[in-house]
Formats: sequence, C-alpha cells, structure tokens
Amino acid sequence: MIDTPFELLNSRANQTPLPWGGVGGGFEGGTEVRFCVILASGEPPEHDIPVQLLQEAPYVCCCDSAILQCDWADAVVGDGDSIPSWAREEYEDIFVQVDEQDDNDLTKATRFCVEKGFRCIVYLGATGRREDHTLGNISLLMRYAREFGIEPFMATNHGWFVPVVGSNQKSQTTHFSSFPGQQVSLFNFGCSRLQTTGLRYDAYPFTSWWQGTLNEAIADSFTVEADGDYLVYRTYEGKQSL
Repeated sequence: MIDTPFELLNSRANQTPLPWGGVGGGFEGGTEVRFCVILASGEPPEHDIPVQLLQEAPYVCCCDSAILQCDWADAVVGDGDSIPSWAREEYEDIFVQVDEQDDNDLTKATRFCVEKGFRCIVYLGATGRREDHTLGNISLLMRYAREFGIEPFMATNHGWFVPVVGSNQKSQTTHFSSFPGQQVSLFNFGCSRLQTTGLRYDAYPFTSWWQGTLNEAIADSFTVEADGDYLVYRTYEGKQSL
C-alpha cells in the first residue's frame, strides 16, 4: 500500500502521460498508481512536500477561489460563490459550476475527479483558517473512502492524513511506514478492537478523538490491528527536543 507523499511522487506510473479520459487503478500493484490533486481555499501549501505534490500532480482540480493560487489547474469546480467574476471569465473553459448545496465544494470536486476516473486523490489547502472547515474537511476523508471507494490522502503543511476502511467484521492488520520520533495520531471511527505495535503508547478502541493523539513512532514502521475504520495522521518531521 502506497501511503506516503514520497511514494506517490516517486511512482514510475506517475511519470507517464495520462491516458485520455482519465485514469484507473489505485494503490495496489505499483504499476497503475495515479493521483490527482484537489486544491481547496484553506491554508496554501508552503511545506516542500505539499508544494511538490501540487507542482507535480498529473491533474489539478481547484475548489472555486483556489484557482487564484494555482493558475495552471486543469479544472475549477464549485458553486461559484467565492470566485471573483473576472476569474470566472478568465477560466471559463475549465470552470464546472455545481449549484446544489447538499455538499460542499470539496465533495463536488471529489465527485468530479472520481467521474474522471481517479481513484487516488490528494487534498491540499483543506485545513487552516476556519476551524470548522478544517474539522469538516478532515472528517470527509472517511466518507470519501467509504462511499466513493477511493484512496483519499490529505497533506497539510505539517503532516498527512490517511483513512483506513476495515472489514467491520474481523480484525485486519495494516502496516505504515514511519521513522523514530515521528509524531502519530489515530482517530477511531467505530473500531471495537484497536491495537498497535511500533508506537510509544499502545492504542485501544478510543471513544474520544483526543485519546489517540500525540503518539510517537519508535521504529521504521508500525502496525495497526483493527476491526473497523480509523484515520492516521503522521508528521513530516520528528518531535523537536526542547
């Protein structure tokens, strides 16, 4: 399973031209790994990793006014309420207006990219600024994994989130790459069994989100055994000593 920014960028399949009509495949197998970027209007990418993901993505879809941060985008999707009129005119050829208000622009852009054939979607600029938007966007990762059957991946200026959808019937073990000192947080989305190896503190079926935060990797990898869904956050850099 490819679940780090470095593996996405270094994938050989990502270096080949996009086939007409979009892409298929996912993380499995290593030969069909493809990703697109959805850029939201939160805190702009500043760390080297999200900046590189944005610059090297085969396809970029902006949520409304995020096009002001990425004038080379392939598509702009949203209800148009936050994009200036001059920008709508300038990017008219790639602007896709979706007026329904049941979903936010991030979900509208996700549905658009799924229809294009993408199964690995990287979200940038989806945190920061308004805290309610940040919480909402992070929680949507689990919805996208469950309902759309994609591999969503959210990179911020500090680390990245990856949701894991379990069997909900029996435990399964998932391996994650890490490094000693890397800060790790786990968020439980319905697991009644949740155990870890390779982290400083043993996990358990957390009932509150704060309980799974502020853990730390002690090796080059760690494992999570769970019988349901959970969200993993890892930092780019290790904990700094005071």
